[in-house]
Formats: sequence, structure tokens, C-alpha cells
Amino acid sequence: MIYLDHGATSFPKPLSVRRQVQDAMARCGNSGRGGHGPAMEAARTIYLCRTAAADFFDCVPEQVVFTSGCTHSLNIALRSLFKKGERVAISGFEHNAVTRPLYAMGVETVVAGRKLFDWADTLEQFENVLKKGVSGAVFTHCSNVFGYILPVEEMAFLCRKYRVPFVVDGAQSAGCLPISLRNWGASFVAMSGHKGLLGPMGTGLLLCGDTPVPLMQGGTGSRSESVEMPSFLPDLAEVGTMNVGGIAGVHAGLSLVKRMGLSKILHREQQAAERCVKGLKQLGYQVFSGAHQNGTVSFVPRMDCEELAEKLGSKGIAVRGGLHCAPLAHESAGTLATGTVRLSFGHEATVEQAERFLSVLTRI
Repeated sequence: MIYLDHGATSFPKPLSVRRQVQDAMARCGNSGRGGHGPAMEAARTIYLCRTAAADFFDCVPEQVVFTSGCTHSLNIALRSLFKKGERVAISGFEHNAVTRPLYAMGVETVVAGRKLFDWADTLEQFENVLKKGVSGAVFTHCSNVFGYILPVEEMAFLCRKYRVPFVVDGAQSAGCLPISLRNWGASFVAMSGHKGLLGPMGTGLLLCGDTPVPLMQGGTGSRSESVEMPSFLPDLAEVGTMNVGGIAGVHAGLSLVKRMGLSKILHREQQAAERCVKGLKQLGYQVFSGAHQNGTVSFVPRMDCEELAEKLGSKGIAVRGGLHCAPLAHESAGTLATGTVRLSFGHEATVEQAERFLSVLTRI
């Protein structure tokens, strides 16, 4: 199989990740629930991943909170910052993991910047909204549909300039683009552990520049005498039994990404994506491409998107068709009625994968 759906999750998981998960299941007990060997080994496993993540994302270990995924991380972040009736600026390319929680909270969203691959428009529209006054901002680092890399450093600067707290969705950027909690000055940065970081599904991270409000209350292994949650990080936001095996896998994936290098990974993904763009245009398809694009490409086929994705899958090419849980992004691009077929390359992307896809597509 040629797997081109890394925007959903990386696959197959690297051997080192699988080994670390299995090893943790054989060695680790429940962290913080005893002073015996298995419990202490679990605590050590979590600590090693926390410190590695802090080093990689430019923060201190206590600011790294482990979650069940980017959606979990975003829910903590959004509910910590915003309240019903407030106005929040968002980009025109947000995932439902951002828009649905804000809607459920009764927060008014103001969309700023809807032109694909156009940093000037994104920044101009974003600043115009900030000038008018908002309670905060939320924006993705990379569009999960079109691969558009937003000017996050510049957007972060504008938020600091207008003293607006902000959240960055790093689901599609962690593992291929630099992320710095310290330099950005974000209130929170949310990310998946199972996409670019190559860890198991059911893992995520939340980098906390501000103090979060926990979604749940319960046991933490600390301050057990109190009826209130501990007031300090990471215990404040990590409740119940930790996913120790998953965290061990994230650590292994993070180590592999670090050895490969972000620039090398991004270059490989972009090379393969560029070959797809060229081939799709030669075949007469509407393709979405431009400057500031990672290894994700969307195009509009000449049949139903999901039907084509199914046909490609039956021929050994794994892609995704439809709206990709991001109707706002499709509305911005004018593809809400049709959806797109999305190809998203991973850390082992090759031009040969792109060639194989184009060959199968041509036959279909």
C-alpha cells in the first residue's frame, strides 16, 4: 500500500515506536500510585518524554501536559481562555476541533483571512480584526485540508502587540515545522502525538503558557488529602491513569523526528507533494497549491470525492476524500459543495510514491 493519509495519522508506526510501547506495557505500572518498581518505572517513562518534549518545543517540562489527542488539548485550552458571549478571532482554515467547542461554549467567532497561500491577506485581515477588539485568537499552524502553512510567528507577534491571548493548533505541524512556546508567547499550543510525532493514536500534548482549567477532576497521585485539584502543572491538567505506553511511543517518535531533522522531513514531504501538483495539473484537475505549503495537497476530482478515494484505496493508494472535518476551510476555498481528495505525505515521503499515485489515478 502507498499510504498518503498522514494528515489523519502516521502509518505504519516506526518499529522503534512499537517496541517502546510494548516495552512500557511489560515494565510500567501506574505512575504516582506507589513507590514500588513498576510505578516508579512508569513515572520515569513519563518524565523522560516530558523533558524531551520540553526541549523540542522550547518550554519547561512542567508546561507539557499529556492528553488523549489534539482535540482533547484544544478543548482544555479553549475552555480555559474563553467564556460565553466573548468574541474570538480565528483563521479561515480551522478544524472542527476548534470551531465546534467554541460554538458549544457560545463564543462568537470572527473569521480573519480566507485566501489560500496568501500571507499578506492573512496578516492584514487578522490585524484588522485584532484592532477592533477581541477576547482572544485561535489559529492553525497548517491547514489539514490544503497544507497551507500560516504565518504563525507574525500572527503571534500581532497578538502580543494587541495583548490578545491566543491558542495555536499544531496538529499538522508538530514533527515537520519548528514550534516554540517561549518565542511565540502563546497561551497554549495543542498538538497530536500520533501524526507528525509518529506516536500511537490516543496521544496528544498541550503546551501551557498559561494556567489551564482542567476538564475533569480526580486522582493525580499528588495532594490526595485535598478535595481540590492540585494548583500546579502538570498535575492540574493530568487526571486519572496516564497512557504510559502511548507516552513511551511518543517519546520514541519524537526521538526519531529529532534524528531525522525537521527541515529534512519537510523537504521530503514537499518534494513529493510538488510532483503530485505538477502531475495533477497536467491531467487537468483543479489543484490547490502555492507558496507556504507543506506535504499536503488537495484536488477536486471529476467524480464524487469519496467514491474516488474508495477506488484509489481498492488499488492500494490510501487517501482521504470529503470535507476532512474542516468545512470552514472548504468554505474559504470554495469547495464546500464538492469537498476534495486529499493526499498527505509523511516523514518517509518519496517522489516514487507520488508517481505511483498518479499512475493509478490515470488508470481509474
